[in-house]
Amino acid sequence: MKKQFEIYRTTRKTLLAYIEGLSAEQLNRIPAGFNNNIIWNLAHMITTQQGVSYKRGGLSMLIDDATFENFKPGTVPPLFVDDEQINQYKNLFLSTIDCWERDFNNGLFSNNPSWRQGMGIDINNIQESINFLLWHDGVHGGIIMSLKKLV
Repeated sequence: MKKQFEIYRTTRKTLLAYIEGLSAEQLNRIPAGFNNNIIWNLAHMITTQQGVSYKRGGLSMLIDDATFENFKPGTVPPLFVDDEQINQYKNLFLSTIDCWERDFNNGLFSNNPSWRQGMGIDINNIQESINFLLWHDGVHGGIIMSLKKLV
């Protein structure tokens, strides 16, 4: 699983570099034809990883409940995410990966229950969850790249 965590770090660093220099207004803008924005996608990637790995297994998440509720699957962007919150999400975007890898290596996710992903894929353990979340990050990373061209 070491390689998967390396891929997470590399792609997330690349996404942060890709949106570097965008204003809070640009990060919050929802272009015509879209139902979310760049900062929602970024925070949603964090929230989904935390929910699938920690919350699903009955563990304490590394994010607060308000962040989880605002960006979990099925939500829409909050009215406006300010610069302070944006910086917090950018920091969590990377720091949660380091903690996640440490917790994985320490066996914290040994009780991660099986579940059915929204597209009907059965996920049976934390390793399968980690692999699914790589795909999930890729989808939302692509959305971020599309949104940047429009903001």
